[in-house]
Amino acid sequence: MESPILAPVIGLVLWSLVMWLWLYATRIPAMQKLKIPLDPTKPTGELTAALPPQVRWKADNYNHLMEQPTIFYATALALAVAGAGDGLNATLAWAYVGLRVAHSLVQATVNVIMVRWALFMLASAVLTAMAVRAAMVVF
Repeated sequence: MESPILAPVIGLVLWSLVMWLWLYATRIPAMQKLKIPLDPTKPTGELTAALPPQVRWKADNYNHLMEQPTIFYATALALAVAGAGDGLNATLAWAYVGLRVAHSLVQATVNVIMVRWALFMLASAVLTAMAVRAAMVVF
């Protein structure tokens, strides 16, 4: 099945993997520098609290990419299967991906909460538009 909306789906998957690599590229050296032991008896929160904020931000963002984007994936795939993955729907999908990449870059670097929030809200509005359009096709 060919559908233009599949490209932004794979784009966001690839971006999520970039964030995964970035989180470990910063976390492992920080843990080594701070001599944080890998102790399975300690709660995850203790490990996280020991890391500098600039290191935690990457992991926080990776986790965020495993949350709301699951709705994006389901919506985009539903549109592709329904034969409605082109035109405005594909454009909205790319807009969502672009906004999520921008959100990641803000969170992982400067972490200005109001900028992050604005990007998240814009992405959420785009995702809502996609979901409504998908509902109009499916129902």
